Amino acid sequence: MSVSSFDVVRVDRTGARLGRMVTAHGAVDTPAFMPVATHGAVKGVTPAQLRDVGATIVLSNAYHLAQRPGVETVRALGGIHGLMGWDGPILTDSGGFQVMSLADLVRVDDSGVQYRSHVDGRAGRLDPEDAVSVQEALGVDIAMSLDECVPATASAEDVRRAVARTTAWARRGMAARTRPETALFGIVQGGFDPALRAESAGDLTALGFDGYAVGGLSVGEPPPETARVAAATVALLPRERPRYLMGVGTPADLIHFVAMGYDLFDCVLPTRNGRNGMLFTRQGKLMIRNAAHARDANPVEDGCECYTCTHFSRGALRHLVLAREMLGAQLATVHNLHFYLRLMREVRADLAAGTFPMRAAAVGGAWAQEGR
Repeated sequence: MSVSSFDVVRVDRTGARLGRMVTAHGAVDTPAFMPVATHGAVKGVTPAQLRDVGATIVLSNAYHLAQRPGVETVRALGGIHGLMGWDGPILTDSGGFQVMSLADLVRVDDSGVQYRSHVDGRAGRLDPEDAVSVQEALGVDIAMSLDECVPATASAEDVRRAVARTTAWARRGMAARTRPETALFGIVQGGFDPALRAESAGDLTALGFDGYAVGGLSVGEPPPETARVAAATVALLPRERPRYLMGVGTPADLIHFVAMGYDLFDCVLPTRNGRNGMLFTRQGKLMIRNAAHARDANPVEDGCECYTCTHFSRGALRHLVLAREMLGAQLATVHNLHFYLRLMREVRADLAAGTFPMRAAAVGGAWAQEGR
């Protein structure tokens, strides 16, 4: 067992779980949100700032790091933790989503993936064994098994084939493991077909992964479909293992899926939206570029203790964003990450106190139009 322990401390009447996961580089209290560091850095913030806003685990991408700067370079620089300057837990995706998103550059068959690098055009190959060996070489704490992720528009036959491949690749990846301190998660696929989701979950849980992710959502489907599939799938996953819902989402999404029993989440929204001048507050989104904020001396959010809100006004932040100063994007990103990570801390406190349903109602009300 590579995740040395995962304990479910309390289960709320909604189904939400308070837990604690221990990895080779430290503990993670769950439910937890993972800031996205695709290329080995969370855009716009330093590792010290990540700690300041409350991050305990971050997500990177093994495919992208293998393309640039390359696995051997990362290893020479002290592994992924040395590259990133981050001493906490790191989870990496294996590249299954990139296989879908870079479809024009790849060819997939039962043995694996042949691709042309989006960086320099060179030919490469990724198979389930490679996916595990690359992530082990990077020195990550949690690795993801290679899966075949298909878009929302995929045919029933394509989804069925992807499920079969994902299971076959999972077996091969499990057999290729050599580094016991690296946890390996399986990824449940199956599109929007409940029978295929059940088949995928059953096959993967039989293999005894250290944790389980639900993939193939947030790929263009309507939000009600996401919720339906996520709810049906989480019930199929082992209680004693971490459950990771990939690529989700808004504040309301997080609350909604925490209540289903998911433990881990990631999404680019807080960083991407911050760079574009959209900030998260308890009252909903705030568009800092709007002229109404030009002479507003108030912080982005009253009562927020993040660096941005305690040092800058809305008017000052608006000026920096409109002037395209790097500091503007950085400050907006710091606030958004603080908002997300504070929300998760409050969720955990509510779960411990038995008051989570009230949190769900409050966040759902403020973000009803934004999140659903």
